[in-house]
Amino acid sequence: MHHARRTTASLAAALAAGTLALAGCAGPGTAAAAGDSVVVDYWLWDSNQLPAYQRCADEFEKQNPDLQVRISQYGWNDYWRKLTAGFVAGAGPDVFTDHLTQYPGFAERGLLRDLNTLEATADVDYGGFQEGLADLWVGQEGSQYGMPKDFDTVALFYDTTMISEAGMSPEDIAGLDWNPEDGGSFEKALAHLTVDENGVRGDEEGFDPKNVAVYGLASNGSGGMSGQTTWSWLAGATGWTFTDADVWGTEYHFDDPRVQASLKWLFGLVEKGYMAPYEEVGTEPNPQQALGSGRAAISANGSWMLGTYANLEGVDLGIAPPPSGPVGHPVSMYNGLADSISAQSPDPEEAARWVAFLGSDDCQRIVGEAGVVLPARPAGTEAAIEAFGERGLDASVFTDLVEKKQTVFFPVTEEFGAIDALMTPMMDEIYIGDRDVATLTEVNDQVNGLLK
Repeated sequence: MHHARRTTASLAAALAAGTLALAGCAGPGTAAAAGDSVVVDYWLWDSNQLPAYQRCADEFEKQNPDLQVRISQYGWNDYWRKLTAGFVAGAGPDVFTDHLTQYPGFAERGLLRDLNTLEATADVDYGGFQEGLADLWVGQEGSQYGMPKDFDTVALFYDTTMISEAGMSPEDIAGLDWNPEDGGSFEKALAHLTVDENGVRGDEEGFDPKNVAVYGLASNGSGGMSGQTTWSWLAGATGWTFTDADVWGTEYHFDDPRVQASLKWLFGLVEKGYMAPYEEVGTEPNPQQALGSGRAAISANGSWMLGTYANLEGVDLGIAPPPSGPVGHPVSMYNGLADSISAQSPDPEEAARWVAFLGSDDCQRIVGEAGVVLPARPAGTEAAIEAFGERGLDASVFTDLVEKKQTVFFPVTEEFGAIDALMTPMMDEIYIGDRDVATLTEVNDQVNGLLK
């Protein structure tokens, strides 16, 4: 999983308890001199990206014979557990792939280096990345805590054969509109694509919503507090934003009628039979499997999942933008990963040279050519679009959203772990049907109380 969205409980607890402070030892024990060269330890979590970053490391070492890069890859949950333990013991990596849900807590505890203070990264032109990505990694005091590496947006994946059998075309799916009142043509399409066990479609007389063979929309679970692939693209299309600022907002807007109406519409699909109930998907939804097995006709997911969907057997994959909302166009969440330097690294200047290379056209082209994610620099993005295109996949759906500024930023605030821990069970209850969306107004007061 490229960008898993759950905040691990152990890390959130460690952050909340303030146990992640700079340990008293000299720094990562793994970053040691090897002969005449310094070893820079680099961690990432996505196994699919490991080969491309190894190629980057090989190229970097050719250009920097005095340095070696040692890459370690861990699965998402292990990754954050090991990173937490590493910070506590002073034995973590020099450089690591960072996530917007985590870095505010790291920065608050002095665990990250300001890239502006290191020679190799001090003069980077952050305007050379896709617009706005670098801004997500600027701390409240102006420090640059991450070098953008890639970005993602959300679109609709579908099986063109299934769409065709329903008498619809790719153009139909690409031209859908939506509103939270009656669901627009998007809801009509979902109804038509839903089929019960007797072969009756969701918009036909006699449809049985309790015995569904094919759901119109695959479930991504409740989406927690960010709803990245689940509901952010719906709520964002009403003009709603998570907070009062793109970065470091001080007030969340879960009390806004627009997000509440969006959630009510989405989870109301369960009763209509157009989306699977919580009982069926639980806390570990698998929307790509639902599409691959013919259990669902349309699946909203992120660009980092493109390769996974492309590899689904028997699926002739189509990709369309999210439906156009009340704002007059589609909206996607816009998120990006970055590379951060540990404040505990004994070799920060050497680490900065590696980070500068990671953010360069050279490395980001290598990553783009692997056709796994969309790198943050335009040269890398173009290489990825070409690589996906060679496999018959049109990734421009994801990049068009950024170019047309049809995006809403992933929320970057203090106390993210605590807010997520508060919100996620409540979002689950809304999905289950045990909680009314109107109660989010009261919950929003609690959320904002955590920020004060």
